[in-house]
Amino acid sequence: MTTPLKEKHRAVWASGDYAAVAADIIPELGALLVEAAGVQAGQEVLDVAAGTGNAAIPATLAGARVTASDLTPSLLEIGSKLAAERGAELDWVEADAEDLPFDTGRFDTVLSCVGVMFAPFHQTAADELVRVCRPGGTIALLSWTPAGFIGHLFGTMKPYAAPPPPGAQPPPLWGDEAHVRALLGDRVTAVEARTATVRVEAFAAASAFREYFKHNYGPTLAVYRSLADDRDRTAALDLALDELAARFRAPDGSMEWEYLLLTARRSGAPTGA
Repeated sequence: MTTPLKEKHRAVWASGDYAAVAADIIPELGALLVEAAGVQAGQEVLDVAAGTGNAAIPATLAGARVTASDLTPSLLEIGSKLAAERGAELDWVEADAEDLPFDTGRFDTVLSCVGVMFAPFHQTAADELVRVCRPGGTIALLSWTPAGFIGHLFGTMKPYAAPPPPGAQPPPLWGDEAHVRALLGDRVTAVEARTATVRVEAFAAASAFREYFKHNYGPTLAVYRSLADDRDRTAALDLALDELAARFRAPDGSMEWEYLLLTARRSGAPTGA
């Protein structure tokens, strides 16, 4: 059932140009996650909150049978075109990360690259990741950290944004290893986690970051739209984002955005073992 909250989230991610963000800022992260997950030819793989296929397409090119799921149909349409351009054939399914329409234990590997972290109810989403992964299968997640740039971005926008629904948790918590371990609990074993950074060189100035995200990144665009009639608060957010970007910029103008990459094995004997 589609709820007003889900419609709002769908609209946020349909706004702007997330395909450009994925291609311009983080093109390598999906392939990196696929490699860390050990995706192999013939495996059944699910990419949750797949967006335009940043992980799903590399998984397909590795020879897996891939299903890319996302709440936002327009992103799936773009992803399907991108996949066709690269000769990748996979299934694209509109689906809520908190209520996946797949059989229990269907997939050998369940992935999410800066995707499931934006589902508002973390435990519900984590329960679904575990449910659809077969015993002995792999769950692999890449998420922005609270201490990294995107974590600070959401912290900077929070005072200007509408309050979240009761019970919702901040997206960057998925970048906290202890939080994710608690979400998955004893239903997984062999947890491996590491933090790393992606180097971003797309912005010639701090203001260039602000303008790019203001017009292309759904969550930032949504906050600005909510301030459309308040010039003072809009200007204050402009300044706050410029100051944030300036703090994270190196002398050469590059930025390092931190993420957590976590892999785990679904508890239970592997099917067929």
